[in-house]
Amino acid sequence: MPLLVLSPRYTSDSKSLRAASGRLGWKAERLGGWRAPDHLRGQDAVLYGEPTFVEVIAAQLGMRLLDVPPGWLPGLPERHRRRYIDMSTLGDVRRTFREATFVKPSDGRKAFEGKVYTTPDELPGEDVLPDDTPVFTCEPVTWDVEFRCHILEGTVVTMSPYLLHGELALTPDGTWEAADADVQQARQYAEEVLAEVPLPPATVLDVGRIHDRGWAVVEANAAWGAGLYGCDPEQVLRVLARSCLDHDAAAADHDWVIDQVDLDIEA
Repeated sequence: MPLLVLSPRYTSDSKSLRAASGRLGWKAERLGGWRAPDHLRGQDAVLYGEPTFVEVIAAQLGMRLLDVPPGWLPGLPERHRRRYIDMSTLGDVRRTFREATFVKPSDGRKAFEGKVYTTPDELPGEDVLPDDTPVFTCEPVTWDVEFRCHILEGTVVTMSPYLLHGELALTPDGTWEAADADVQQARQYAEEVLAEVPLPPATVLDVGRIHDRGWAVVEANAAWGAGLYGCDPEQVLRVLARSCLDHDAAAADHDWVIDQVDLDIEA
């Protein structure tokens, strides 16, 4: 029986997943810190929480995690990007900044907010993040609508709109909504990406429509750290279970296994 392991931080997503795990007959445990208790070793653990937390716990348990490599997004064919994307470091961006640029961390750890920066002074300073912090730099574009798709073995198992004209696609009654035509087109486009672009067997793919350009990939995210929005939590658990592996990962998964973190976490 799988054991859902949650970070100490209470979020609506973690609470939703815990409730869903109960409906599926899973066990669940919310840790009180960043040390993996001994009783977790050898269990069929499924991890969810902040990316660095999950990486630290996985390393302690000898688990492997799936995600796309840092160069996946800028390496996409132009028809799936529809804007300029490059990899750089925060130091290079600080030194060469010339015009408004979308900048975000490229390692998925969300060390600072990904957004359009208009001056270098708006970027995190050297006293906050070192020059060698890896980042994506992107041409600023306007997204009409954006969708989150949870992917399992090449299939969209659940999806949800999350931004509509730059605002959360959340209605006053708590549902995530977009036009039916947009939902249909988003699913169709996501399926096109899955047919043409290599992806991990369990991941999260964000797609959207760029104003006056068309449908494109926003980014890919590790399932074990991605928000749910309006996605079905029971289906999300299936994706999570596939994205968290024991030490002996299958050969077919090796291209998607992330490097283990090496952090000294105090008890």
